[in-house]
Amino acid sequence: MSESKLPSDIDRIVGENIYRQRRRLKLTQERLGELLGLTFQQVQKYEKGVNRVSAGRLYEIASVLEVPVEFFFEGADASPSAELKEFAEDADEARIAVLSDEVLQLIDAFQKIEDASLRSSLLATVRAAASAFEVRAADRGQNDGR
Repeated sequence: MSESKLPSDIDRIVGENIYRQRRRLKLTQERLGELLGLTFQQVQKYEKGVNRVSAGRLYEIASVLEVPVEFFFEGADASPSAELKEFAEDADEARIAVLSDEVLQLIDAFQKIEDASLRSSLLATVRAAASAFEVRAADRGQNDGR
């Protein structure tokens, strides 16, 4: 297989967005496959970004998942997996972090909060907690080096 036919970061983002919307609609890979005339394995390969989704198939998926085709390209400007790669040992570890159920639940719940100041406050709280965790982890690392 030539390098140009290998899935790209965009293919992975499209797959992540298919996964995210399928989960929002509480569909299994098997059910989505049935609705599209595919096997669940093919749906799985699309979601993981292993196989590219053709334009026609993406249009069908958008119809079944009740979103515009553009939805699948959300995040293409700033790929979250690219930002996570500096913290992860490999790209698979970064994808797992992006696609974890907790992360998806947090995103879904956060998006339901209509009050912008409450969202901002919650974001600041999460950032502060993450920062405190990083400081503690760094301190532990220094203590281990003694």
